[in-house]
Amino acid sequence: MKAKLVSKNVTINGRRTSLRLERASWEALDDICKCEKLTIHEMCTLIDNSRHGSSRTSAVRAFIVTYFRTLARERGALTAGTASAILPQLSVHR
Repeated sequence: MKAKLVSKNVTINGRRTSLRLERASWEALDDICKCEKLTIHEMCTLIDNSRHGSSRTSAVRAFIVTYFRTLARERGALTAGTASAILPQLSVHR
């Protein structure tokens, strides 16, 4: 399963840079920004200020996974059988 990377420009700490993420990752980051009432630039700045030794892109991906894992754990959604519901959706993002 190979996902196409999408490049987008973001401003982090007042500097313009680009990030290459999978479409699903961009969509997840957009959802997080809406929930947190932050712009993508503000969120990426927060993530960048918290990263320690990893690349920006890696830090953003790790943040997205951690964010949703935390929500799933808090809401009791980490249960068996979830992958079979998610996998068909992944083929849409190719």
